[in-house]
Amino acid sequence: MTSKEIIEFLVSQKNEQQQKILMQFFKTAPGEYGYGDQFLGLKVPQTRTVAKNAKDLPLEEITALLHSKWHEVRLCGFLILVAQFEAAARKKTADDTAALILRDNIVKTYLQHSKQANNWDLVDLSAPKILGHWLLLPTSIKDKQATLDSLAYSTNLWQQRISMVCTYTPTHAGDPSWCLRYAEIHLNHPHDLMHKAVGWMLRELGKHVSMDLLREFLEQHLHEMPRTTLRYAIEKMPAQERTAWLKR
Repeated sequence: MTSKEIIEFLVSQKNEQQQKILMQFFKTAPGEYGYGDQFLGLKVPQTRTVAKNAKDLPLEEITALLHSKWHEVRLCGFLILVAQFEAAARKKTADDTAALILRDNIVKTYLQHSKQANNWDLVDLSAPKILGHWLLLPTSIKDKQATLDSLAYSTNLWQQRISMVCTYTPTHAGDPSWCLRYAEIHLNHPHDLMHKAVGWMLRELGKHVSMDLLREFLEQHLHEMPRTTLRYAIEKMPAQERTAWLKR
């Protein structure tokens, strides 16, 4: 398959009724965060099936998908990158030199075109499985923190969200350091999508690493934390404790 064939096939599946629903759901009206995004009206399983069948697509062909005007075509490109990264990150190949080079090339491609993940679903379905997994693996890229910092301190909302959401994977592996760093950096972010992302990652930290560590973070930052972030962060706590945090 080529990128042209993939695009032609996805466009042929266009569903105008579903298209209208998705454009409302992903906030594409003027002044909303998804303004200008264009949808074909496909459901995610449809796009996943195409991505699965095109998992061996060369990186240059994937890049063409990432720069499509259609949301679902860009999603397909990101899902193919995820599949290729995961194939090169299996335990038996984790320390293999060829697999390392391939993973790093995928990461570089992802970073270079990260602004194309210009809605929250594109970020959330790709960042943890590419960048997040990469944080746990050997790499020839010199400084992982500098790589994430370049996203976190970007002026682009979606790159900022990538830097936060990718911490999901190391947190689930028991390393809270990435979550704590980027939660602090983004704690006073003005956008609601980032309030939710920070709270979501903090909730995962409490659930998978330490609820006491989460409480410690809340004690330190409670009075500067957006209420949405707090609500997300405490979601897995007992009801009585949640009420106590909210009252404070």
